[in-house]
Amino acid sequence: MTKVKVAIQGELGAYSHIAAQNLYEGAEIKTCATFEETFEQAYKDPSFKIVIPIENSLAGRVADIHYLLPKYKLQIHGEHFQVVEHNLLCKQEANINDIKFVRSHAQAIGQCQNLINRRKFKSIISADTAGSAKDLADGNDKSIAAIASELSSKIYNLKILEKNIEDEKGNVTRFLVMGKNIEQPEFLKNKKFITSCIFRVKSEPSALYKCLGGFATNQVNLTKLESFSVKNTFDQANFYLDLEGHLEQPEVKKALEELGFHTESLDILGVYEASPFRQK
Repeated sequence: MTKVKVAIQGELGAYSHIAAQNLYEGAEIKTCATFEETFEQAYKDPSFKIVIPIENSLAGRVADIHYLLPKYKLQIHGEHFQVVEHNLLCKQEANINDIKFVRSHAQAIGQCQNLINRRKFKSIISADTAGSAKDLADGNDKSIAAIASELSSKIYNLKILEKNIEDEKGNVTRFLVMGKNIEQPEFLKNKKFITSCIFRVKSEPSALYKCLGGFATNQVNLTKLESFSVKNTFDQANFYLDLEGHLEQPEVKKALEELGFHTESLDILGVYEASPFRQK
C-alpha cells in the first residue's frame, strides 16, 4: 500500500506534524523551512498533500498563508482542528534550577507568559517550536529550555519539566489539507460541508455590501470572512471566505454566482467535509 506523502512547515515534532499524523497515520512526512517552500512542494509534485495552519484560537490568523493561497491556488481537500499543548523541555541531565532561558516560536512564547514570568526566564525567539527542541538537543547548554510538543520530547530525547504550560487552555489551531489536484466530495444531505474561496472586490462604493448580499438573500451562512491587502496597494483588498454548504446546493450556487458578478476575481479554493470539531 502506497504511503500518503505530506509536506509540513517546521521540523519533526511540530504541531503540523502532529496534525498530519492524526489525519494520515503512517504518512511519509517531508519537512520544509518555510510556508512558501511547503506550497511549492505540492505545486511542483501533485503526489504531495500539505497540512498548513491557517488560524489559532488565541493568536488569530496565520498571515503568511493568506498571501500564498491566491499565489499557488492549491485546492483545499479538508480541515483539521488540533489541540495545542505546550510543554517545557530540557536536556536529560538538566533540572528546573538550571534553566535561565527559554526558546520557542514567538506565538508559543506569548502563550506561556505566566510560567516565563514566574520563573523569570529570558526568552529566545526561534523559527518554530520543534526547531527549538531540535536545537536544544544538538547543543550542550543546560541553562536553555524549549517550549514544544510532547512529540518533540520523544523525537529529540528531551525531558519534560512541566506539561501543559500554556496560559489558557483550549488552545486550538485549524489546519487545512491542500493539494494541487481537485478532490471535491459528492454532496450528501446527511453531511455538512465547507466551501472556501478568495475574491477581490471592485474599487467602488458599496462593493463589499453588494458582494455579500447574495448570501443573505439565499440564506447561506458565512463562518469566516477576512480581508488582506492586495500586493503593493492600499486601494483594494482580497477577501478569504468560508461558508457552510456545498457547491451542488442551489442556494450556494446562486450566492456564489451573485458574488462573482460583483467581484474582479473569484477563486473557489475547495469544497470539503466540515470537521466534527465544529459540532462541539
